[in-house]
Amino acid sequence: MNEKTQQQIRTIILEVRGIYESYRSKNTWTTHQDIIGLGILLSCQALLIGLGYAWFIGFCPTWVTIVSIAFITSILHELEHDLIHELYFKRIPLLYHWMMLGVYIFRPISLNPWIRKYWHHFHHQHSGMPFDIEERGITNGDRLSLLRLLVLPDLLLSGILRIPRLRKEILTEYNKGHLSKNDMRLIVRTVLLGLLPFGVPLTILWYAFVVIHLLHWIGYPLAQFDLLLQWIEPLMVLLVIPNLIRQFALHFVSSNMHYMGDVEAGNVIQQVQVFTPWWSTPLQWFCFFFGATHAIHHFVVNEPFYLRQLTRKAAQDVLIENGIRINDVKSLRFSNRYHHTKNY
Repeated sequence: MNEKTQQQIRTIILEVRGIYESYRSKNTWTTHQDIIGLGILLSCQALLIGLGYAWFIGFCPTWVTIVSIAFITSILHELEHDLIHELYFKRIPLLYHWMMLGVYIFRPISLNPWIRKYWHHFHHQHSGMPFDIEERGITNGDRLSLLRLLVLPDLLLSGILRIPRLRKEILTEYNKGHLSKNDMRLIVRTVLLGLLPFGVPLTILWYAFVVIHLLHWIGYPLAQFDLLLQWIEPLMVLLVIPNLIRQFALHFVSSNMHYMGDVEAGNVIQQVQVFTPWWSTPLQWFCFFFGATHAIHHFVVNEPFYLRQLTRKAAQDVLIENGIRINDVKSLRFSNRYHHTKNY
């Protein structure tokens, strides 16, 4: 990494920290970080339970319920991300793990957060490298195709269809010394347990739900499945479908705002971009504007998501002035390569 790049990284870190410190000094409520995090969790849970009840009694239309839950659970994803960085109740393990469970049960088809925690910290250490397991797991670095779009929201289907290729890549990186024996054990554990206890059974029920409705579409009487649908449908409307929408949005934005495969090791400038093209606006709403703020997080890690949102314009300006790309849509055609040299 050359001296200019190192200076750009130092400048971004110092100036973004300054923006955060300035905001905190003017807004003393930000000192109550644990309580704020807990308040956000409880508020989101109350809204989700209220929406579920409103749907059950027929007050809230199904489409409004699904869209609203998808948006609210995108906030819970940001909260989980903060918890993975131990930004709330770090010294009170019981509350910390209760919050981890609280964000997980309303997003049950996502990766188990206790398992994800290791890979997310690994991602920060090796972002953009071919052995960045977290980002490769959500298709970052794959050729843009219908298959990539199909598996984006569905981690189980993604695993089934992509495991042969990923296995070959992982063994190659292990033989190069980039992955340790412990990493390999954790990869096996992630494959076997990462979508348990909720993800696998709920996703299988989703497949059953789709098949039943396809059979009805081709003329098979739906009455045959009435009893099954009575208890599957609430799970689909309140948990699975909103989270499929949310995960499609999040994984599309995340896998395209991170670069992959030709990044200089440790060069944060090459790891991320600010990704907010106009056509991504609906997706940004369902990943809580991840494309606008996540690049900031790569430079200053240990700040809560709401502070990034509140200061994002000033922080974005600092990033762009110091070499971070904005809306590099061209990289989508080159499998998220920073240098746009080859579509792998």
